[in-house]
Amino acid sequence: MPNHQINPNRWIELYSDYLFNYTISRVNDREIAKDIIQDTFFAGLKSMKNFKGEASERTWLISILKRKIIDYYRKINSKKGQAEVRMTYSTDENEGDWLEERVEDENYLNAQDILENTELGDAIYDCMSKLPERQATVFKMKTILNYETETICNELNITASNLWVIIHRARLALAECMEKHWFKS
Repeated sequence: MPNHQINPNRWIELYSDYLFNYTISRVNDREIAKDIIQDTFFAGLKSMKNFKGEASERTWLISILKRKIIDYYRKINSKKGQAEVRMTYSTDENEGDWLEERVEDENYLNAQDILENTELGDAIYDCMSKLPERQATVFKMKTILNYETETICNELNITASNLWVIIHRARLALAECMEKHWFKS
């Protein structure tokens, strides 16, 4: 694998537009997107010593950014249970406000959901282990690690069209495996 270098002095110039476009498509709020990118750059500076050069600097920053976006959603979802909801009501006799201080978070995972997610993850990884090595490697790099197509092609010495054929075959094989082992009735 190539040994990539890190240069934080050029992060804003090289990556801020890309990171902003990536973030705004996920949080849909300009100010929040800017804050998340700022947090990403700060986290990158703090963890520079952990950069191993196994991926490009941009890929490394994107992986930090994805964690920051996840953290953002965890934070706002944890506050949902404490949200206030005001509704105006009207009856023939009087008008007023109804206040619900606790709103159940529909996205909250209970123990059964967590168990099912763990089992699903185990089934996916089990099916991935049955793929030919090259298919598993390409699928993992593109789908799980979110490497850029160009990075994967350079590291594995394959063309972009070859990469997509490999991913297509891997997806078909994974779907078949999951159908047999996870979705059985």
